[in-house]
Amino acid sequence: MCSRMNEVASIDLNCDFGEHDHMADIDRRLAEIVTSANIACGGHAGDRGSMERTIRLCSEMGVAVGAHPSYPDREHFGRRAIVMNAEELENALVAQLSEFALAARAVGVPVRHVKPHGALYHAAMTDDTVGRVVWQSVRRVFPACALVGLAGSAMLGQWQRWGSEVVIAEAFAERAYEPDGTLRSRSLPGALIEDPVEAGRQAVEIAARARARATSGDWIAVRAQSICVHGDSPNAVETARAVRTSLESAGIAVKAVKAVDQRRPC
Repeated sequence: MCSRMNEVASIDLNCDFGEHDHMADIDRRLAEIVTSANIACGGHAGDRGSMERTIRLCSEMGVAVGAHPSYPDREHFGRRAIVMNAEELENALVAQLSEFALAARAVGVPVRHVKPHGALYHAAMTDDTVGRVVWQSVRRVFPACALVGLAGSAMLGQWQRWGSEVVIAEAFAERAYEPDGTLRSRSLPGALIEDPVEAGRQAVEIAARARARATSGDWIAVRAQSICVHGDSPNAVETARAVRTSLESAGIAVKAVKAVDQRRPC
């Protein structure tokens, strides 16, 4: 059991943006709370117009901007694994990231990080081939950007060994953890923590003590630099606000990870 206080005095709070046109008001309210945004770039949701609008919103609100590529699967919102060979997947990801790069350049905002979405995120954390394709795709388009992945995953170390200067270990405030440190499948009961207060408690345990309570009831080690709140979760704004308030009440500053040397093109 890991119960000691975490060494860091701050943590990033990230959220997914630009995934639903009808949620523009929710995106704006979330941008007042979180410190980093993962913006849909066409694979599971979003288009050039939504990218530019969301990047501009985040820039105005002081929120760090990141790309959120996925399997090309708008029908299932990127939450279904698709069988693609490495070349097909890389081409799909490079196309999404390149479009995002154009949108960011049009707005004049640097891209700080890239975080895979949904099924691609989980595949990249457990499959070396997929993880390598994600890394290669990001290096082709955003060589100076950080990669975001699941805290505790071996893929974070792989990305660093392959050449990524910065990786950001991510945990989740409103997702349940299995005893092996993976997230409980959304298809199973109890996968989502719908109580904002409970999500806040989990965020504090992760940020302050580098641990989370697993579905087994045991504490597991979860050492993270960023905590995610999903923008399309029930009560997303209330949950994000509760998480931020809980963190700050515990004496933990909420701010974006300084991951990219802004003097370098991204």
